[in-house]
Amino acid sequence: MKLLSTALSHVAPTAGQLSEQRDSYTGVAFNLGYEVTHYDLDLTYRVEPNLLQGEAVLHIRVLEDVDKLTLDLGGAMVARRITAKGAPRVAKFRQSVGKLRLIFADTIADGTEFELHIRYGGSPRPIRTPWGELGWEETESGALVASQPNGAPSWFPCDDTPSEKTTFDIKITADNPFRVISNGKLVSRRSASGSMTRWHYRTEHPTATYLVTVQIGEFSEVRLGDSVRAWVPPALKTPVQEVFAQQQEMLDFFSSCFGAYPFDEYQVVITEDELEIPLEAQGLSIFGSNHVSPTFERLIAHELSHQWFGNAVGLSEWKDIWLNEGFACYCEWLWMEHAHGRAVHESARSHYNVLARKAQDVLLADPGTQDMFDDRVYKRGALTVHAVRVLLGDAAFFDAVRSYLAEGRHGVVTPEDLLSKLRERAEDTAALDDLLEQWLEQEKLPHFPA
Repeated sequence: MKLLSTALSHVAPTAGQLSEQRDSYTGVAFNLGYEVTHYDLDLTYRVEPNLLQGEAVLHIRVLEDVDKLTLDLGGAMVARRITAKGAPRVAKFRQSVGKLRLIFADTIADGTEFELHIRYGGSPRPIRTPWGELGWEETESGALVASQPNGAPSWFPCDDTPSEKTTFDIKITADNPFRVISNGKLVSRRSASGSMTRWHYRTEHPTATYLVTVQIGEFSEVRLGDSVRAWVPPALKTPVQEVFAQQQEMLDFFSSCFGAYPFDEYQVVITEDELEIPLEAQGLSIFGSNHVSPTFERLIAHELSHQWFGNAVGLSEWKDIWLNEGFACYCEWLWMEHAHGRAVHESARSHYNVLARKAQDVLLADPGTQDMFDDRVYKRGALTVHAVRVLLGDAAFFDAVRSYLAEGRHGVVTPEDLLSKLRERAEDTAALDDLLEQWLEQEKLPHFPA
């Protein structure tokens, strides 16, 4: 069922209301009345002309009687032909302002399951957003996809909402000698012609659209452990082996803290290009060539930890971004204590002192579009986690977090899901609620946790 903001309550909207409801952070109108139960993408990408085309098959379950629906599709991608299998024919469709709007020849009854086949293509480019350009982007030698929070429509038609997780089959035929890396397991790799190879990946666990990625480049494989492999430009194989040497140890350490790694394998992709920041997707992370340096050890840990916080356990709404980034920053501090002996409390104090010198006008519980990726949200989120740990004690704290992650695994959560686990283990629930109210619901920075 679609998860709307609390302001919309749980009342089912009428058909006339569908276009009026927008994500308060991305500004994108919700696609209501249905859910996508599986995406099957079969695409061809020509690297040199930057041309992507093919077919997306969306397996859809209708949640109320509908005779129309919308999808997200933007950038330079153009829908050319749309047909329905198992439902009334598509009588008309039009595309504008990032939306693909379909009208069916008759009403589709609540509960109906059908396939929507969309032929489309174009020269993919990122989508302009308040956070910069997001989505499919050409690199010096290939392409990459980084979509958080709403760049997925730059390369496939979708319901681009963080709460709508589902499974994917991703088949991409690309020019040789380029390698295609994507989420999930590599099902097959076969020659498509004398000059192209067809790659087929499948996700076995539900994935949010913004966490689906494609990385195309001239990569070589580097094994970093039993559960970790890296894909790197050949010239960077040796430095990557050195800088990312602890990646398996990081994975094992976080597993000991938070429960088993939630996916079958973890992959690291190093692009030939320099990137402003590392990026995570489900089951893998992307780093620029400029990140192959010991300086970025904490970010290597940060991106890995998102596999627990943000990927396996996803957000219902973007306003709760601190659940992802606060824990990921805290994992940096945990790793630095484990690997280098710098106490978490010392890291927390250092970042608290920095925050205390900055403007205190961010509300962690709802930071808003402009500040959702602000470093103050990240670090205040981590300090909130630390304050709760200090109050509860290690045993109760880690037990609560592991329970929260286990119950929410491969689904979506709200802050209340975490808070309920913390309250179950708190000796003084009133003190816990007061602490959380200060850190989450007030702009003023609370006292440092003693």
